[in-house]
Amino acid sequence: MLQIRDLIWTLLFFGYAAALQVEITPAQGEVSVGESKFFLCEVTGDAKEIDWFAPSGEKLQPGRPDISISKNDESSSTLTIYNANVDHAGMYKCVAKNGDEESEGTVIVKIFQKLTFQNAPTPQEFNEGDEADIVCDVISSPPPTIIWKFKKTRIQPETDVRFKVLSNNHLQIRGIKKTDEGDYTCEGRIMARGEIDLRVIKVIVNVLPSIRTRYTELNATADINQSVTLACYADGYPEPTVTWARGNIVLESDGKYSLNEDGSELTIKDVTKLDEGDYQCIARNKAGERSKEVSLNVFVQPKITFLENQTASELEEQITLTCEATGDPTPNIIWSFGRRVFTENEQSLDGNVIVRSDARVSSLTLKYVQFTDAGQYLCTARNSIGQDIQSMYLEVRYAPKIQGPAAVFTWEGNPANITCEALAHPGASVSWFRDGQLLPSANTTNVKIYNTPAASFLEVTPESQNDFGSYNCTATNVIGTESKEFILVQADVPSAPSIERVLPYSSTAMVEFDEPASSGGVPILKYKAEWRIAGQDWTDREYEVGDGLSSITIGGLKPETTYEVKMSAINGKGAGESSPPESFKTQPVREPTPPKLEVKPLSTGNEMKVQWIKQDDGGSPIKHYLVRYRAVNMIGHEKNRQDWKPEIRVPNGSEYVILRGLDWNTEYEVYVIAENQRGRSDPGKLSFRTLPEPTAIPEESKSHTGLKQHEETSSGLSTGAIVGILMVVFILLLFGVDVTCYFLNKCGLLMCIAVNFCGKSGPSAKGKDIEEGKAAFTKDDSKEPIVEVRTEEEHTPNHEGGGPTEPNETTPLTDPEHAADTTATVVDLLPSVTTNSDPGTDSPASDSTTLTSSTAPVADPKMAPKVTPQSSTPKPSVTSPTSPQAAPAAVAPLVDLSNTPSNQTSKSLDAPQPSDSIPANLAKADCQSPASVPQSKDSQVQGGAHQTTDSDLAKDALAKPSSDSSSAPSAPNQDDGKIGVEDKSKAPETEVNKTPAEVKTVPNEAPQANGNESKA
Repeated sequence: MLQIRDLIWTLLFFGYAAALQVEITPAQGEVSVGESKFFLCEVTGDAKEIDWFAPSGEKLQPGRPDISISKNDESSSTLTIYNANVDHAGMYKCVAKNGDEESEGTVIVKIFQKLTFQNAPTPQEFNEGDEADIVCDVISSPPPTIIWKFKKTRIQPETDVRFKVLSNNHLQIRGIKKTDEGDYTCEGRIMARGEIDLRVIKVIVNVLPSIRTRYTELNATADINQSVTLACYADGYPEPTVTWARGNIVLESDGKYSLNEDGSELTIKDVTKLDEGDYQCIARNKAGERSKEVSLNVFVQPKITFLENQTASELEEQITLTCEATGDPTPNIIWSFGRRVFTENEQSLDGNVIVRSDARVSSLTLKYVQFTDAGQYLCTARNSIGQDIQSMYLEVRYAPKIQGPAAVFTWEGNPANITCEALAHPGASVSWFRDGQLLPSANTTNVKIYNTPAASFLEVTPESQNDFGSYNCTATNVIGTESKEFILVQADVPSAPSIERVLPYSSTAMVEFDEPASSGGVPILKYKAEWRIAGQDWTDREYEVGDGLSSITIGGLKPETTYEVKMSAINGKGAGESSPPESFKTQPVREPTPPKLEVKPLSTGNEMKVQWIKQDDGGSPIKHYLVRYRAVNMIGHEKNRQDWKPEIRVPNGSEYVILRGLDWNTEYEVYVIAENQRGRSDPGKLSFRTLPEPTAIPEESKSHTGLKQHEETSSGLSTGAIVGILMVVFILLLFGVDVTCYFLNKCGLLMCIAVNFCGKSGPSAKGKDIEEGKAAFTKDDSKEPIVEVRTEEEHTPNHEGGGPTEPNETTPLTDPEHAADTTATVVDLLPSVTTNSDPGTDSPASDSTTLTSSTAPVADPKMAPKVTPQSSTPKPSVTSPTSPQAAPAAVAPLVDLSNTPSNQTSKSLDAPQPSDSIPANLAKADCQSPASVPQSKDSQVQGGAHQTTDSDLAKDALAKPSSDSSSAPSAPNQDDGKIGVEDKSKAPETEVNKTPAEVKTVPNEAPQANGNESKA
């Protein structure tokens, strides 16, 4: 059984061995172009030969570079295709032979092209406006489908006609713009294989340069060391480079030219006429180049090159003055002599002056030379660039010419000068004659001669009528001689001026007049006005003659009164006749005439000094002036007036007020009103503008050495150091004032300490100083004189604080209102007393005693008079702050700050303590209560309600009549025994923050028990 099976297998083996079989692996092949691939041919059976055949049937031989044939062993062979291309495609056969027996196998090789970007460069650059062809060459088999994208968005040539995909798959952009710049995607696709590949191509759009010039034409002036800059600015992409050229020669930075960093600005130094011409600005980049011309016009200032002095003789010859000048444009040449100007081709009416111009030369011809033609002639060469002026002098030789007034007026005993002005060149000698006799002579002692280079003066002092008459002046030089007769005439007094009209006011009158028909031959020096009430004596006043004086003002007139006025003129000879009297009647008492205002800025800039000139007072004395002001702002073309500032009241006699703290560079309106007893005037109005606010000067601008040193010194101290120094100075100043007050006035902090802690006695009654603006009276046991201190303020402040007084430039701008009838108080010089009150008598007030506390000097206690008993007859007594003496302050004055005298019922009080017990109390009062020091200007109304104080009680005590009043004389009427003392002094400057008080001092008479009277 085993043998049969082995036999079968043996037969099968030999059957197969006898048949050849060929198998190629892989059985099918696809090769991409450029790739390599091999195929293995295996033969089953005993093959003697194994050969490969190309698709063309050609037997492939070993040794080819593209196709390699290699036999591996007896039963296999390998076909290798290197770098396959489309020519290698086809069916390859592997043939195996064994004698007559052969077998073959075939394999079909397919060659395909992968997506290949043969030419897709990046970046690709184009010029703006060109038809751009974006290259993207792609090969494949089958041919690919190309898709273009811009910024990841597919380009649709169907919707945008500017884009087109060409047959070679390039992308064409018509009129490419700068906005088309960016990344483009060239994407290839093979649908059969699902193959895709892409390339990103950066497209750059270059922009041709564009040139902007600052000026296409520039003007410059030569020969003045001027530099001129030509500028052109180039835009483009990429950024262009700029160069300058002139006449195909590129300009570079050197001694003549300079260029900035980017070359856009060309500076030509020290311009001359040769620099005139066209300059090219050239801008280049990848897109190309452009150029633009800038023209430089160089002008030359006029310059006079020829002008000479000349000499001529009067009426003997013609003379021509020549002036030559250069310049571009050609200058015009103008001649001038004094105020007369000769223009080109001008000819005078008399034909004596002819001006001719030819190109750059001008001539001035004088046909008939006169002595008045001598002098300096100006030649002016002028063009649009500038001018040049030079002068020449024409010297004219001429005989003497005598000038001067032919008639001279004087009178006997008054020297007169006869002027003989001899004009001559060369200079002339002058001689004086009288009736053919050379002056001075032995017979003439009243004649003197004074000679100057320009004139000769004959001084004659007439002694009699014979000295008046003709005098001869003779002048001689080398050219000739001339004489002239002068007449000395006896002068007369002027004729009477004529009164045109009289404008009367209440207390003044304006007289308008015409000057006299004859001045008497000599100037009028003064005018004399005389006026009177009919039947009374004449009052006169002389007025100095001023420029255009045609009216005068007479004052001191009574209202509603008829006057006569006449005028006369006065010259050196004397007063002339008076004009006929002119009658007029003054107006009734009325309001004042508005004052005239003037304003003057002070050094600070935002402070103004407003001055006023008093006009007619309306027949009643001016009480005070009211000042108001406000700011005026401009809104568009309209004025926006702000609210008025608080009214300022200035006392009579003041002439100005200073407004401080004004806004910078602001317009203000100021009204000033004068007020008398009849009422207020219309406002005098004035507008002004403050200066602009100054700015700080930088340190580097301070060139003066002194300023720098001062700044270095001041900057070395800190703010804290400066404040500390000021505080130390202030404390030392206060200490000095306190020491002064201690030794002079026995008051102050040191005095307080000495009295309370050291046991030192206070000041005596006789040594007590009289405070400024107050009157103090001594007293005895029988009579208490009352002094009424009165201001012109309408309000009555009480004893506790400073009340409002007459405002001036230092017065605060606010004026609180107070009750007008507040009871007056007594200054703290009396000890406190308490008693019941009784009705008292009225106190007469005097309007004639006016004291200004702000300017009154402090009285010296050493000068205080001693108190001596007087007769029982009441005599008024008053003290003025301007008096060198002051009474001891034993009894305080009664302060009444009401505007008009008031009749109020006073309270009576028992007699005060004896005066010898007062000083200690006063010193104690000074130490303890500063408010009790007698300072009426610090009085103030508190809330309008009057509170009874010790001072009020003291006032009542002073007003109470004694039990023996029946034996005392009756009180005099208001006009009896009043002594008026008017303080003429006034502050040098009226400021808004001070309040000088005007007080009136009136003695008050009361019945006396023993007939004695105290007098200050």
